Amino acid sequence: MGIFSRFGDIINANITALLDRAEDPAKMIRMMIQEMEETLIEVRTTSARVIADRKELERRVQFLQQEAEKWEGKARLALSKEREDLARAALAEKDLIEENLQIARQEITSIEEQLVILDEEIAQLQQKLDDAKSKQKSLVARERTVRSRMDIRRSSNRSKLEEAFNKFETYERKMDDMEAQVESEDLGRSRNLMDEFAELERDDKVNEALAKLKESMAAENRSEK
Repeated sequence: MGIFSRFGDIINANITALLDRAEDPAKMIRMMIQEMEETLIEVRTTSARVIADRKELERRVQFLQQEAEKWEGKARLALSKEREDLARAALAEKDLIEENLQIARQEITSIEEQLVILDEEIAQLQQKLDDAKSKQKSLVARERTVRSRMDIRRSSNRSKLEEAFNKFETYERKMDDMEAQVESEDLGRSRNLMDEFAELERDDKVNEALAKLKESMAAENRSEK
């Protein structure tokens, strides 16, 4: 059974006060330490998953950057062969890839912010755990001198302390919400008026990119002569 009902209870807990109210302080602090150690494992496991997600996103960013460069290279090749239609199509593909690249970078930023929070929580939890272990040593010595005078009995209010510790579900839910948000953006998309305007804007961007590419290649040709 858990001593704490949520992660914040550990961080905000006054260990000394809890032990003073406990019927069996030695048992209570053993349970506290076990609860904190299990929670620390959960938090570190969650952090490891988040770090793995970040690494996967970083690989995706690198891949998308390479793809964008490839499509620009194809556009240059098409122009060199006087295939402006193919150059336009290649630049359009590059623009779509760069949009996905921006999304991936935003996701990395969000994950990095989450890791900062997790790092702070781990440090706070470790400090509480160290404090509990320190009190356990002094409690053992104290218990030996007063054990004969203690009325050993089970606490009538034990049921109030039996709510299981929330195994870091708050952060798991945040990650689920992030994933659900990304997935929901892909649902029910249809070509509408906004799509039409988006396509017009992309066409303008492609025209601008094409003009810049022509100017760049012309400058390269002049420098080679």
